[in-house]
Amino acid sequence: MDGDARHGTGSSRDRMRATWGIGRPPWLLPFGLIVLGVVIDLVIPGSLLVGAMFAAPMAAAALWTARGTLLTGAASTVTVAALVQWGNDLPWTEAALRLTAVAAVSLLAVAVHGALRRGDLRLASARRIAEAVQLAVLPVPPGRAGGLALAARYQAAHEGARIGGDLYGVQRTPYGVRLLVGDVRGKGLKAVGAVTVVLGAFREAAETEPDLAAVADRIEHALAREGRQGGEPVWPEGFVTAVLAEVPEGSPGSLRIVNRGHPPPLLLSADGASLRALEPRSYALPLGLGHLAGDAEGRDGRTEPVPFPPGSLLLLHTDGVTEARNAEGVFYDPAARLLGHRFAGPGALLDALVADVKAYTGGRMDDDMALLAVMCDPLPPSAPPRAELSLWVTAGHPSA
Repeated sequence: MDGDARHGTGSSRDRMRATWGIGRPPWLLPFGLIVLGVVIDLVIPGSLLVGAMFAAPMAAAALWTARGTLLTGAASTVTVAALVQWGNDLPWTEAALRLTAVAAVSLLAVAVHGALRRGDLRLASARRIAEAVQLAVLPVPPGRAGGLALAARYQAAHEGARIGGDLYGVQRTPYGVRLLVGDVRGKGLKAVGAVTVVLGAFREAAETEPDLAAVADRIEHALAREGRQGGEPVWPEGFVTAVLAEVPEGSPGSLRIVNRGHPPPLLLSADGASLRALEPRSYALPLGLGHLAGDAEGRDGRTEPVPFPPGSLLLLHTDGVTEARNAEGVFYDPAARLLGHRFAGPGALLDALVADVKAYTGGRMDDDMALLAVMCDPLPPSAPPRAELSLWVTAGHPSA
């Protein structure tokens, strides 16, 4: 009963707002400003304060529809005319000027509403175009590949964000299932260009290079080649942080990691009792900056082979996770937040992580998040085989 009543009330309110052109909350603000102007005029006899009457149609321009803005302007003008007529001993020239000013501001508010509306439409169109570009770069990965359960998510920092440079990719190769998560510095179409270069090089090298570190080198060479051909780097800030992972063919119980300046992957045990950050044995520069390392040996970003038992979860993420802050400015610590929790699969892990980051930051995120999770959880032997494509990669998609 209560639920139906609330639904009925809400529907009536919606019809009323549609009829009168009332838009987004706080929808009472323009009304309140007109009432405030009347109260001030009654409290201070002999004066006519029209500032609130100016503000009312402007507030409606931002909050209401064009009809609501026009009606608010008319109400403000009529109210000022009534106040001039009743109880104000202003010279007729001054009263006429104030009345004309309110009417002019009301017309201006209608024009402002039109400009805001066109801006909203352009933003919505740009957002749709950005999403289409992101989807067109490469498709979403599947739920399984090579006996592994997979899940990916892309969480934009805010609804109106430009096209981001966060990326992730999954490819099954003769050497095993290979994974990539990276972050191109910058946003916009240049970032998308760098994403296509990185993922294209990853696709090609992952199929032919037996060594995972060599795959990273091939990506770096591709970025350098594109920079030489175009006269300037295609990636906006000159480098790309990335982490590559490999579950070797025929050995699903182990992992290999190559880290090029990226936040380390996290490995969570099946029971949630232990969590390990897979730090490299030697740190390497991001892709695009490898030439600065000179001839230093051993700085290829490798980790030692890591056990990957069934049921354990590998999480690869961009720095949008670790750089998220709460109201006190404290950074989010995914290792501390995930430790002690069990998850049914990679999708459940990513859903919980995205929700927890949003709750931690109060919804105020400053950077995009690209997330890729993998569980070593083979299908039962009796299950029929599922068709798999040779490549799945995606970049900058709102959700996967």
